Amino acid sequence: MRIALAVDGNYVSQHFGHCEGFELVDIQNNEVKNRIFVPNPGHRPGFLPKFLSEKGVNTIVAGGMGQTAQALFNENGIDVLVGISGSIEDVIKNYINGTLVSTDEVCERHEHHGECGH
Repeated sequence: MRIALAVDGNYVSQHFGHCEGFELVDIQNNEVKNRIFVPNPGHRPGFLPKFLSEKGVNTIVAGGMGQTAQALFNENGIDVLVGISGSIEDVIKNYINGTLVSTDEVCERHEHHGECGH
């Protein structure tokens, strides 16, 4: 299982498309086996879902994400967890413990400051 956390510094980014990058975390038998940081290659419509799918990602974790992006991730076989906030370490622990819950919230506004506006 490989999850990707959209991150800014040591925290989950509030908008996946404008994040610094993605913390790719390989989890096996409820343990972190490997972690890799991949810089965000840029926000272009429809690009990131395919990019992360090619990196073997099964689940994307972010604070906010638009409806179209969520649909594109699903079409690429990637589950979407949104409405997530907190430190990378806490979010990974909560994911492994099964306590990380998506709000299924859809980001309606596209702000260029990395904010979803909700």
